[in-house]
Amino acid sequence: MRLLLVRWICLVVSLIVASMLTNMVLPGQFVLKVGTVPDFLQLMVGVAVLSLVNATLGNLLKLLTLPLNCLTLGLASLLINALMFLLVGNLRFGFETKGFLAALVGSLLYSAMNGVLGAFLPDKKDDKE
Repeated sequence: MRLLLVRWICLVVSLIVASMLTNMVLPGQFVLKVGTVPDFLQLMVGVAVLSLVNATLGNLLKLLTLPLNCLTLGLASLLINALMFLLVGNLRFGFETKGFLAALVGSLLYSAMNGVLGAFLPDKKDDKE
């Protein structure tokens, strides 16, 4: 349970860093609200919704577009991730994306930051030993 909470906070930190970096490239296209505690809690809900949408709808779309994904050597997965990011961003759960390019850059940076931060977290197998 503790590991789930740590991973969730790492996802929130990844989204905050991705927002800052995206706003350097595309100013005002990725809006993030973290001014107060309720805004931060709403952002945590947004990250949970983003994870749930990626795990369900994102994987279903990746399965349906598998032939296209093979032809484009994985570029279709990037577009699907950006679409999921745009979809959840338009729901306004703590963050908002204003365009497909901002969603694409944001999703790439979010995935990269999540990978970097996730490398420092232990696996469940390591906890049992």
